[in-house]
Amino acid sequence: MQEALIKASAQRLRPILMTTGAMVLGAVPLALATGAGAESRTQIGWVIVGGMSLGTVLAIFVVPTMYSLLARKSVPGPNKAVAHDEPPVNAAH
Repeated sequence: MQEALIKASAQRLRPILMTTGAMVLGAVPLALATGAGAESRTQIGWVIVGGMSLGTVLAIFVVPTMYSLLARKSVPGPNKAVAHDEPPVNAAH
């Protein structure tokens, strides 16, 4: 399980960072807007920048951590054996 978690995290890091970077950089001009009506536009711009940044931190650190903690508890499927404590029961017996 640990190897799969490390491999998946390494594969997903670049797409997550690229998507977030594009969204945040696209919202920066909105957040730094000036002129007529800019006050409401800057607020939504900063909400987008902050929300995407927070979502990225959660996706990179919290999601894999929670997965590793929850996946350790039980084995998926009809066999309710505890992970790493006993082998799953074979249904053919």
